[in-house]
This record gives sequence, C-alpha cells and structure tokens, in this order.
Amino acid sequence: MARVSKQQMERNREEIIKVSSQLFRERGLNGVSVNDLMAAAGLTHGGFYGHFDSKDELAAIASRKAFDDSGARWQAIGQQSSQQMLHTLVEHYLSPAHRDGVQDGCAITALASDVARESADKPVREVYLDGVKGMLEMLESLSDVEDDAQRRQHALMQFSLLIGALTLARATSGDSLSDEFLTAAKTALLAEKE
Repeated sequence: MARVSKQQMERNREEIIKVSSQLFRERGLNGVSVNDLMAAAGLTHGGFYGHFDSKDELAAIASRKAFDDSGARWQAIGQQSSQQMLHTLVEHYLSPAHRDGVQDGCAITALASDVARESADKPVREVYLDGVKGMLEMLESLSDVEDDAQRRQHALMQFSLLIGALTLARATSGDSLSDEFLTAAKTALLAEKE
C-alpha cells in the first residue's frame, strides 16, 4: 500500500474539517458519526485517528472553522459604513437563503442546543463561547451609542433578536410563521436606524 504524502495528508485533514464544519451545522454534533464525516470527505473511517485524537477534538476544530468563515464574510463587507454594514448583516442574516442554508450558515444558531448539552470540559464549548463573543463584539463595533454600558446592552439586544429569530425561523421552516419571524426581526432591527 502506497504511503500518502504530507501534502496529501494535509489536504485530507482540511477536507475532513471542511465537511465536518458543514455536517455538524446541518445535523448537529451528535447527529453525525465519524463514519459519516469520513465518507463525506471521501476517505475511510480508519484514517480518522491519523488526523484527530477524538470526535470531540474535530468538533472544536470544525466549529472554529465555521466561526472563522463567518468572520471572513463580515470582514469582506467591513469596508462599508457601520450603518450600511449593519443593514447588510441584518438583510443577509435574516434571509430565507440563510435560514435554509444551515450547512454553510451561522454556527451560533446551528450548534446552540448541542453545545448547551455538552459538558463544560468539552473543547467545543470554549470555541462556541469565543464565537459568540466575537459576533457580539462586531455588533458593538457597529453601534453609534456613546455610553459603553448602553452600547453593550444595545448589542446584546440586537444579537438576541438576530439569533432568536433565525433559530425560530429554522424550527418553523415550511410554515408561513417562519418568514414572519424573519420579517419581524428585520423590521425591528432596521427601524432602529431610521
């Protein structure tokens, strides 16, 4: 049997992380097995432990990738004014396409209930908390509220409305109520700036 080059090993590892990031968001941390992850990457189950010590380790790494990908998307629109950036963020985040595109969407909403059930010592919890704090900081940076405490409270309210509306819209997808959640939250968040 031919040995795999270091470059191919690295490509395989990156592919496992990429597909795991998508599958964990789509099916949940416990909704996908190591076999599923490796098959989706086009690899055999036996190679998993050559890349990762455990599924828990991969969950943390794949979740970090999901948060990094989201951060890169927001950096790309960061050249806009803060008002326009908030508008763009709200329009995208509360869109039917984002609601329906779970595998490439927000890890915060996709993984919330799974992470809440994980024990405190699981590495994915720290990654998740870092991701939540990062998004909250980004929202705070878009605020024109002068007082630090009020700016923080305002960002927490916006964050809760974004996450809650998307979570409920995904949970009620297929019913008209789903679109109503998106529209109501979008209207509330964008009306603040008018």
